[in-house]
Amino acid sequence: MYRLRFNIGLMRWPGMQACILGLLPVAGLLLLSTAALARMADAPAFVAPADEPIPDGSRVDVVADRLTYDQKTDVATATGTVQLTYGPYVLTASEVVYDMRNGKFRANGSIVLREPNGNAMEATSAEIEENFKQGFARHVRALLTHNVTITAQYARRFENGVTIYEKASYSACKDCVSAGGTPAWQIVAREAKHDLNTRTIHYRDARLEFGGVPVFWTPYFAYPDPTVTRRTGWLIPSYSTGTYGFGVTTPYFWEIAPNKDLTFSPMWMTKQGVMGDVEWRHRLSSGMYSARAFGLHELAEEVSTSTSGPLRGAARTDGGFRINDTWDWGWDATVTSDRTFLSEYDIDYRNMLPSFVHATALSDRNYTKAQIIGWHTLVEAEDQAQIPVALPFVTGEYMLTPEIMGGELSLRFNAYSLARQDPVDDPSLGLDLGTYQSHAAAYAEWRRQMVSRSGLLLTPFAQFRSDLFYSENVPGGGSAEDPDIYLTPSAGFDMRMPFAASHGALQSVLTPVFQMIAAPSEQRNDDNANEDAITLNFDTTNLFLSDRFTGFDRREGGVRANAGVSYSILGQNGAFLRASLGESFHLAGENSFTVGSGLDGTASDLVGAVAMQINENVTLGYQARVEEDLSRINAQEATAALSFWRISGSVSYADITAAPGYGRPEDMRQVWANAYYDIDGTWSVFGNLRYDWDDEKFMTQSLGIAFDCDCMRAALTYSMSNSGAFGVAEEGTEQRIDLSIALRTIGAVTGSFKVP
Repeated sequence: MYRLRFNIGLMRWPGMQACILGLLPVAGLLLLSTAALARMADAPAFVAPADEPIPDGSRVDVVADRLTYDQKTDVATATGTVQLTYGPYVLTASEVVYDMRNGKFRANGSIVLREPNGNAMEATSAEIEENFKQGFARHVRALLTHNVTITAQYARRFENGVTIYEKASYSACKDCVSAGGTPAWQIVAREAKHDLNTRTIHYRDARLEFGGVPVFWTPYFAYPDPTVTRRTGWLIPSYSTGTYGFGVTTPYFWEIAPNKDLTFSPMWMTKQGVMGDVEWRHRLSSGMYSARAFGLHELAEEVSTSTSGPLRGAARTDGGFRINDTWDWGWDATVTSDRTFLSEYDIDYRNMLPSFVHATALSDRNYTKAQIIGWHTLVEAEDQAQIPVALPFVTGEYMLTPEIMGGELSLRFNAYSLARQDPVDDPSLGLDLGTYQSHAAAYAEWRRQMVSRSGLLLTPFAQFRSDLFYSENVPGGGSAEDPDIYLTPSAGFDMRMPFAASHGALQSVLTPVFQMIAAPSEQRNDDNANEDAITLNFDTTNLFLSDRFTGFDRREGGVRANAGVSYSILGQNGAFLRASLGESFHLAGENSFTVGSGLDGTASDLVGAVAMQINENVTLGYQARVEEDLSRINAQEATAALSFWRISGSVSYADITAAPGYGRPEDMRQVWANAYYDIDGTWSVFGNLRYDWDDEKFMTQSLGIAFDCDCMRAALTYSMSNSGAFGVAEEGTEQRIDLSIALRTIGAVTGSFKVP
């Protein structure tokens, strides 16, 4: 005998965001475009139980309140609370009649059929025959493992593995239903057919309803059931507008093999014709790589920003592979015909395109990474001839064992060779860069922590660093091209003593810190450029670093002392107050820092920070860098985050003075904020903004509304950006409306529209 299965396959949910507005056209394309699954080559496959027959001779076990048998007709009747077990399948009903001569079961009243995969089918009456290969049920409600419900007036299972549902409805909404039981969305069809052989669900005379209101009708559509993760076919289109007019992208997915596929995504535009888009993906035993290419011949030159002609395009490839348990390697490379193609056609909004090949080793506490990197700028005001290529860039760190003199000995190194066509001489940004430079730096550092019985933590440390520079054509430098070698030993200690106290429900910790570092003055030749240590932000986070430069081309020298104190109060329910204050003193030798750093004098600026969490709903923070005599605040930032009831959000303010030698040519005063309001658990509104106080303009703004429940995600967002956001390279304002709608297990459709 064979089991009766009412298996209804449902398409998997790609998990993309969606928007409920524009339901009529969007819903239609959701239905018409589900002939194929959205590709998920990287996702684990959903494996359904095999539909294997139960061995011949298997018995049907029946438990009932009452069981009768008519010898004349060979009919057995079980009534009451009846449970019929056939292999791993369990059927319960109020009455089950078994016609032994014809091999037919007839069940009535509160029927529930449970399957080993977790699916369950409810019905008012059912007839089963042909050793459970065929069956018929009335008033069916199928409960599937994906929290999906299918209801039907009738359901018929055929011996060829096909189940047909008549007057059927399908929905993935479990909690998102109205008081009357109407789901947020459902598909209602005259007929739904599930073919277990092709693993496909077919609908006839189907309509999509939102809240019980029909919004779209189609005579036929089909999609794979949940056992399918990848299949050749059309994917759901997306929409956008821009200088190219109105565009529709219609992707087609081709499953070449289980580990390789192609996706064709032509974009059909009202002003510029058709743009080709082809993506290849291939997974191997040790990794995966992909390649994607775009191209078109523009039809309307007057609406294009390109100066390269009507033929435009771009390509990108990336990949990553394991070599062994320690090493892996990969690449990422992008080329484009011109600087505006990617952003103009809503492909990529980056202003700088890095292309690189890398090899990385990670073992225990040891790390090595070697790269070859090239950069391509998409900003019109930047000169590509001044953008470097790194051949190569190598960095690593190794921790040696066992301990030496009770402490850890680590080795670090960094080496690069940079080349560019033209030198860069821009004092406003602190840039003084040549056409070629090689720099190799190596460190050996020893560090040991010692704790006294009183709790004093003393950490002595010592470092020996060597640097080798070779530079050419550095503006302001000499003409010599001989290598420069620098040797920089340093030593010091860090001493801190925590004092803990209890104040009833509160606990406090006061920790004074003192640090002393001695090193020779920084050796520096004007022939050597500063390529990677330009930016600097002195605050409490780097007060006690032995070298506060952000890169390897500069070295902090001289004798200096760093002093500070931190204080923490810890309360109940996560409440806390943390404060820190400190200062750095340059005692001897040449100071490596200049005006704007906060470290250029004998005594540095004071740096302090305060963070407070009143409870889990309110968090406040403030940090600042001020002149030692408190006469001026050189940098400050304040943040407040709030969450209560259905409202959450934060607001931040930053005021930072200019530091031309460290990449900040002008003062900066900005405020930014975000907010979220949950209206009723499903509907919400959200927004954010960033305002430049000095330029008196909004840099970015956005406002949106969303609907989110267990079976549906919808969002509509308006956004505005100035000068650079969304890939705008030049001064200007761009406005955009983003629209999306997703139905769980069916799919999603998105649209992005630029506002003129």
